[in-house]
Amino acid sequence: MRTLVLGRTPARVTAVLDTLRADGFDAEGVSTDEEARKLLETGEFGVLIIGGGVGPDSRAAIKELAAGYQVRRVIDGALAEPFDAYVRREFEPLIREAAAG
Repeated sequence: MRTLVLGRTPARVTAVLDTLRADGFDAEGVSTDEEARKLLETGEFGVLIIGGGVGPDSRAAIKELAAGYQVRRVIDGALAEPFDAYVRREFEPLIREAAAG
């Protein structure tokens, strides 16, 4: 199951992707709503992670769009250091749960 990561800070998006990919997850990351919309419209993503820097209006619009493209799980995230440990503790179990369900 593919995971899309939307975050405003490219370095943090990269850190999340590095950990997810190292752990065997198929993940893509973007920093703008437009990029996220284009990828969600492909219908290829089952999980969406939205970073803490994404504002409330953007967050609501992206969540609404995701619901129309069979995204099984939307995860609201706000990274804490160390990033890899946070991703493994907070995101990966939810991605596995969405993939199993």
